[in-house]
Amino acid sequence: MSSIAETTIGQPVVPDKIPTGEYPLIDNDPHFSRVIRYTRPSDWLSAAAAGALSPGLMLYWERVSPSFVGKGGFAPVMRMSCAVGLTGAFLFAYSRTTSRFYGARENRREIDMDMREMVDKVKKGEPLYGKSELTEHMQGVAHRNSRYAGVFSHVIPWPNFVHHPYHGVDTAKYYRQAEVELEQERQRS
Repeated sequence: MSSIAETTIGQPVVPDKIPTGEYPLIDNDPHFSRVIRYTRPSDWLSAAAAGALSPGLMLYWERVSPSFVGKGGFAPVMRMSCAVGLTGAFLFAYSRTTSRFYGARENRREIDMDMREMVDKVKKGEPLYGKSELTEHMQGVAHRNSRYAGVFSHVIPWPNFVHHPYHGVDTAKYYRQAEVELEQERQRS
């Protein structure tokens, strides 16, 4: 049996790849805002340290071997190195968080946050992954273009800015947990 299923019109559909790592998959295409919300303070600190390398090295090199470019010549170079450092720091933090969503790093905190967020959405009757004004086809296109894109973000940053229902996880676990919590709330009252 082939791992590629066929639709009713005979076109092949390649199913999502499920990683088999040490940690569970939370989301294979997390929305940009969700990644930012889930970023750990330790990741921001590590990113700040990595981002400070670029301007720090420029200051060090300027002291060791002055550039002698004249008055005001070093400022543009320093601004550029700060911009490179900030960009690198952001991509560093973003990449570490997406690797937790993919299950490539320890992700117990993110699993708990994900369960709490999704169960609360189920209880409120909201869509799990947000509302989108795009057609279902375009949501699928967006998903296929950004699925696991965080793995390659050091080369091409390609975050997901589209709300869609394709995230590579079984969402039934959120509904089951919501039922359990609602039943517990009923028993308490």
